[in-house]
Amino acid sequence: MSKLRAAARSGRGLQQGAGDVRKSPRRRRETVSSHKGVLPPVSAQQSAYHLFSHPAEIEAFRKNLLAWYDKCKRDLPWRKLAASESDTNRRAYAVWVSEIMLQQTQVATVIDYYNRWMQKWPTLQALARASLEDVNELWAGLGYYSRGKRLQEAAQKVVSELAGQMPGTAEELQTLLPGVGRYTAGAIASISYGQATGVVDGNVIRVLCRVRCIGADSSSPAVADRLWDLAHALVDPARPGDFNQAMMELGATVCTPRVPLCLECPVKQHCRARCRVEKELEFASKRLLGKAASSCSQAPDIEECAAAATGSCSLCPPATEPWDSRLGVANFPRRAAKKPPRAERTATCVLERRGHRGEPEYLIVQRPNSGLLAGLWEFPSLPWGPGLTEKQQREALLGHVQAWAGEAVAGGRLRHIGEVGHVFSHIHQTYVVYSLLLGGDPEAAAGGRAEELQGPAFRWVTQAEFQQSAVSTAMKKVWKACERGSCEGRGPGKGCKRKWGADPLRASQLKVEAEGSLPPRQLSLDAFLKAPAGE
Repeated sequence: MSKLRAAARSGRGLQQGAGDVRKSPRRRRETVSSHKGVLPPVSAQQSAYHLFSHPAEIEAFRKNLLAWYDKCKRDLPWRKLAASESDTNRRAYAVWVSEIMLQQTQVATVIDYYNRWMQKWPTLQALARASLEDVNELWAGLGYYSRGKRLQEAAQKVVSELAGQMPGTAEELQTLLPGVGRYTAGAIASISYGQATGVVDGNVIRVLCRVRCIGADSSSPAVADRLWDLAHALVDPARPGDFNQAMMELGATVCTPRVPLCLECPVKQHCRARCRVEKELEFASKRLLGKAASSCSQAPDIEECAAAATGSCSLCPPATEPWDSRLGVANFPRRAAKKPPRAERTATCVLERRGHRGEPEYLIVQRPNSGLLAGLWEFPSLPWGPGLTEKQQREALLGHVQAWAGEAVAGGRLRHIGEVGHVFSHIHQTYVVYSLLLGGDPEAAAGGRAEELQGPAFRWVTQAEFQQSAVSTAMKKVWKACERGSCEGRGPGKGCKRKWGADPLRASQLKVEAEGSLPPRQLSLDAFLKAPAGE
């Protein structure tokens, strides 16, 4: 225990709190604290084996990681801004925007959105003055759309209630700004203000679980708390922002989920998961050759956790999930199985008319301001009722769009295009796509009689205007389905990139997945060698 206390004195810690790591809903909300602290005592259900046992090891870990980061870090726009911006308020805002965008989103996707965002709203004040419609339009396609709305609401609070000044510590950021959790607050405070506080995101969880052989469910409250303790103990007080970014960079580029690059890891000598792999290889080699040597001086095994033998360690892998030699260090971390997304079906109609200048126009309606895809625009849609046949669903959809049509529409004019799949975080949504071409005077459609319609906001847009509107990725997939599908019996819309009807074979049963279109699948060699059926 004396070694543990020494390790605790060598690091900086913060109080535990709720934030971006999932917590039990029964746990009270706590906030981070910026004062010096120590690691909490190890409980009877946790072993010191999973901690850093000596201050010298912590110092070596920091030194090796930061040296690697200085040499290998990626050139990212938010890092440039954080390094070059002298105004702490603007620097904190720039970091904040990047951290919100990077939640559940890959770096490659975020870069373009971040650059356009900072060009349009370079300051908190500029964002606070923007309309929610403008925010949604720029955010469209980035996913998790409530993030943009919360970011603007928090910016408006800073301007209206905090005199335009960002909170200056992690605990104040988390307490005062809506949508800012424990991780985001720690990232802003460490990178922008130099506060010595650790951070824990998915990448950091993976690194820590492998370095210390933590195999219990990393989303459980007890394990999450211990990971935060480790992050606070490890963070370099001289370069907290760089250290935290280095931990995340390591997890994103080297200590990856499925194929980690262990030979390139700057802290591999501190990794107990790697030592376990080496020891297993040594045993296997001895069985085959009678001799082997391990480069790991400690060569720890799971049995070195004192509580593991009795199965009482809350940080070790459960006995029901034994070590899989094929996975190696990728045995860590382990998470509870996710609940599969529920399946839903929605009928969607691309309603088209000829505008005043003869250019095709398409109807989009605005979703409610709360719930999934709040405030975004979509083609008229109707959830697929339980137990309804396709014919009944078509009739229901036809009645739904009748008000916007401005004319009697026969059911035969509603043409089936295909199905579009899109997976949200908790919903596997299938859009059953139809198209409907209106004729007659454009003024007869909804655009000329808006005062008579009750319900959500709507508007008619050209193809170019649709692409610039605040529409979800799912609706863009629906658009692509219509471009690839065929509306037989009419000429192609001038606004289409591809002639509608150019591929009649796919018209009736088009299935669009992933990004809305898939290239033809390449045949394997087995397909060429396989004898034709029936021979």
